[in-house]
Amino acid sequence: MIAIAIDDEPIALDIVAAHASKVPFIDLKARFTNAFEAITYLQQNKVDLLFLDIKMPDINGIDFLKTLSKPPMVIFTTAYSEHAVQSFELDAVDYLLKPFSLARFLKASNKAKELYDLRNNHQPGKTDHIFIKDGYEQVKVFLKDILFIEASGNYTQINLADGTLLSTRITINELTELLPREDFVRCHRAFILAKNKITKFDRSQIWINEKAFSIGATYSDCMK
Repeated sequence: MIAIAIDDEPIALDIVAAHASKVPFIDLKARFTNAFEAITYLQQNKVDLLFLDIKMPDINGIDFLKTLSKPPMVIFTTAYSEHAVQSFELDAVDYLLKPFSLARFLKASNKAKELYDLRNNHQPGKTDHIFIKDGYEQVKVFLKDILFIEASGNYTQINLADGTLLSTRITINELTELLPREDFVRCHRAFILAKNKITKFDRSQIWINEKAFSIGATYSDCMK
């Protein structure tokens, strides 16, 4: 989906852009601190999804949305909760309260994708990859190449079949939300495993080849 973001705070736009870069089906094409500049862009370009702040100096996001004759889907991003009811009366896909996590951003984005697929008569797609920030780069990682994921201190380590180890500051909870549940299993607060790489398991451990992973008490039903 082609998306743009409007917010008078550049830092807020940076956060939306960082989160969007991790969602494979969102292509964030432009960011605007001036809502009126965004109108010109919307008139000249196809946009499927709009991330829109509400409290802005010249025009608030709700009034801005009402000016659009054919508005795209919208996800409001705001620090204020009092406009939630009004936003949904305008058929907003979701209402994100700042500061919002990647997991919450992903949930809203998934709702937009489901609506997009419904409107365009598409079957909901299943992605075969994710983008992971490794240092200053966004690295494309194919799901089929992932062996397991491990929380390690302030980082999460992604272990690939070819021996590559990627370290990222995305939390393991955020990755749990990002990865398809039919393909990956969380067996412990520190581990996510690729289901098709599991070689054996019992009530307390799961193996990928010769490496054993403990099943945490909270995840005792993970292999059922």
